[in-house]
Amino acid sequence: MTLPTRRSNQTFGALSAAAETVAEHRARLAQQQEVAQQRRTEALTSQASMTNSPSQRIRIWEELHRLPLPLGPNHKLLGVIADATQLHIEQVQEVQKLRVALRAQGSDTRVEGGCEIAPR
Repeated sequence: MTLPTRRSNQTFGALSAAAETVAEHRARLAQQQEVAQQRRTEALTSQASMTNSPSQRIRIWEELHRLPLPLGPNHKLLGVIADATQLHIEQVQEVQKLRVALRAQGSDTRVEGGCEIAPR
C-alpha cells in the first residue's frame, strides 16, 4: 500500500494559476460593474440635462428603464417621466402627440426618440 504523497510543486503551481484566473475574473467583473454604474449615472444626468431636447430626454429615460413612452395621454407613468426628465407634463404629452401623429402617418415608419425612422 502506498501512502499519498504531498502535492508536487507542479500541482501547486497549477492551483495558484487557477486562483489568479479567478482573481482576475473578479477584478474584471468589478471593473465592468463600475463602468456600467458610471454609464447609468451619466445617463441619469443627461436625461434631465437642459442641453437635451425633451424628445432626447424621454428617449434616454426609455433606454434606462427599458420602457416605451405610454400612448395614453393620461397614463400615470407620464408624471413619473416628467419628474425624472425635469420636464413639464405638457412637454411629455407633446412628445407623445408627435409620436402618435407619426405612427398615424403610416405603418411603414417606426418612431424612436420622437424621430421618424425609415423602415429597415
